Amino acid sequence: MTAIKPILSAMFRSRSAPLLLLAQIILSIAIVANAAFIIQQRMELMARPSGITETESFEFSVFNFGEDMDLLARDERDLQILRNLPGIKAAAPTNMVPLSGSGWSDRFVDGPDPENAKSLPIFAFYLSDEELVNALGLKLVEGRTFHKGQILRAFDDKSVQREVILSQTMAKAFWGEESPIGKVVYQGDDEPITVVGVVERLQGAWVDDMHLENSVIMNIDFNGRSNNASYIIRAEVADIPQLQETIKAALLKDEPRRVIRGFSTIAENREQNYANHAMMAFVLGCMIVLLLVITALGQSGMVMFNIERRTKQIGTRRALGASKGAILSWFLTENYLILGTGALVGVLLAFELGRRLMNFFSLPALDWRYPAMTVALLFVVTTVAVILPARKAANISPATATRSV
Repeated sequence: MTAIKPILSAMFRSRSAPLLLLAQIILSIAIVANAAFIIQQRMELMARPSGITETESFEFSVFNFGEDMDLLARDERDLQILRNLPGIKAAAPTNMVPLSGSGWSDRFVDGPDPENAKSLPIFAFYLSDEELVNALGLKLVEGRTFHKGQILRAFDDKSVQREVILSQTMAKAFWGEESPIGKVVYQGDDEPITVVGVVERLQGAWVDDMHLENSVIMNIDFNGRSNNASYIIRAEVADIPQLQETIKAALLKDEPRRVIRGFSTIAENREQNYANHAMMAFVLGCMIVLLLVITALGQSGMVMFNIERRTKQIGTRRALGASKGAILSWFLTENYLILGTGALVGVLLAFELGRRLMNFFSLPALDWRYPAMTVALLFVVTTVAVILPARKAANISPATATRSV
């Protein structure tokens, strides 16, 4: 305590610099802790597995403009062409593309009577045939996929039973650990829909949707209902660039009255739709580095200023027997006093800022480890920033104290 009193006395003789540095440390802890926490949240979001072979699966769309064209027959013919092309593992029609930012959503109920039926969670709604599971590389964990030839062509088509395959998250959200296979659900009418399969994971189209993991595939090929048709293809990564040209040539050769466009892998869709999250993480990361550098420069600058102001005082202490280590310890103690005070206030401010961010942006509560890690990081950064100029002070000669006497 006796060693701290003269340090505090020296600091209070010039309050502006320590107070500015204290304010800087308080703000740095509050901002850096929350920024690091937000970065970690964004990184977790971007790392979520989709359940899809993202680099092998790609999509494209076709716009047919022949007025006399039989669109249903055209879709069947196009699928036949695609599935016969060398290098294509699977080809499936689809009404929407995973992680694309555009798609369908719906909700089922568990009974035909809307007055008494219980609603299932909202989900991304895929319409396709028996090959979509393979085209997306999904892992079937229970039940089966659709039978070939048991595919409907419209919602009002009642030629075969309507069936669905659910994502595991969707199934557990409603039935828990109970198997959903064989369960019957309804979609706004009294036509039963039977659950025939469960895939381990299938994400929807919207990366910011809280129901992203809830997905349903129904046995309806919706291509042929309009001039637009979309397809999902799965192939080896190395073959995809050449296949894109092969697909265009094959489809245009069979029917030139069309425009073929798109051709993007699910991985490319993911990157595009997570771009805002990646940019936020990058900007916040740069801000963290900038704040740490500014804090280090501020601390280092204060030490250098004090060295110039206290040169004679340091020389006198050296003449009275103070070691180089004692001089170094003096400046480090100054730093830790400011850092300790700033840490107490900064941590409280960090949690208050985190609480406000939680309310405004629906973020989880700030984890205590982030303020703690920020304080530890500032401890290291400011220690290095102090030691470098303080070594100069420790080398001041005792003769300096009497140079002007």
